[in-house]
Amino acid sequence: MGKKGDLSDFERGMIVGARRAGLSISETADLLGFSRTTISRVYREWSEKEKTSSERQFCGRKCLVDARGQRRMARLVGADRRATVTQITTRYNQGGQKSISERTVRRTLRQMGYSSRRPHRVPLLSAKNRKLRLQFAQAHGNWTIEDWKNVAWSDESRFLLRHSDGRVRIWRLQHESMDPSCLVSTVQAGGGGVMVWGIFSWHSLGPLVPIEHRCNATAYLSIVADHVHPFMTTMYPTSDGYFQQDNAPCHKAGIISDWFLEHDNEFTVLKWPPQSPDLNPIEHLWDVVEREIRIMDVQPTNLQQLCDAIMSIWTKLPEECFQHLVESMPPRIEAVLKAKGGPTRY
Repeated sequence: MGKKGDLSDFERGMIVGARRAGLSISETADLLGFSRTTISRVYREWSEKEKTSSERQFCGRKCLVDARGQRRMARLVGADRRATVTQITTRYNQGGQKSISERTVRRTLRQMGYSSRRPHRVPLLSAKNRKLRLQFAQAHGNWTIEDWKNVAWSDESRFLLRHSDGRVRIWRLQHESMDPSCLVSTVQAGGGGVMVWGIFSWHSLGPLVPIEHRCNATAYLSIVADHVHPFMTTMYPTSDGYFQQDNAPCHKAGIISDWFLEHDNEFTVLKWPPQSPDLNPIEHLWDVVEREIRIMDVQPTNLQQLCDAIMSIWTKLPEECFQHLVESMPPRIEAVLKAKGGPTRY
């Protein structure tokens, strides 16, 4: 049985060589596995035209979008990352001599390396906050994993009873995930659901505390005294631990600062840059909890069930999960340095 498809130049050369060596058409076909028709055609083309290469690559319909058209399409995508295929097609066809279909646009974009992706959600950073993030990264650029093991990470998070996904999609190349035009800025906001506060370090998961009402300074002082203090003194009995918290208003209240000042001989509060969830590995633990909730066979139908599910998932988080997150701190710092304080992919 003969082979399908074009013959390579090497295969054509083998056929010509075998025939010139004195093998018959049938013997050459049996030796190389091609049909007798193919053997005869290739040798005849060589004998008459000295042809040993295929010209089929020059056959077929010419592409409607040439190199110049691809550059124009790339400009259209760069000007509006959120444009749909329909919009890109309409804009491309305006003023052009040849009109192309949406199918052609979609195929061309894929050939150019573009794909439709959801944009990364990143905090809206001011120039001042970028500078503070960069200063933090520079100050901790030489910290090793052993240094980061001395940090206890904390944060609050809200889990919604009914998850809503309103994400948009964009066109981008593979290496453009953190391009400013491929990002969606987010701001802190509330919402219905269950709020919890948690803490962990490389050594252990800490407690997860439900917050029944809004987390004001009084409520946070109770968390600090009842949960942060025993966790830090247990994990770091030699007073070499760092406690991380973000810059939420309740964290920076006077009574909180006074409490930490009274206990500064037991542990150190890590000075944290603003708008830096990408530097806090506990954010990834919240993502893990969120995903586990969404794949539950029986979804929570009220806030109490949701709270119970969150607490149960938290206690079952594997050690390698949160330890791996702490070990990711050097790359996170490096990413902030590379971005000059800007948002990163973490």
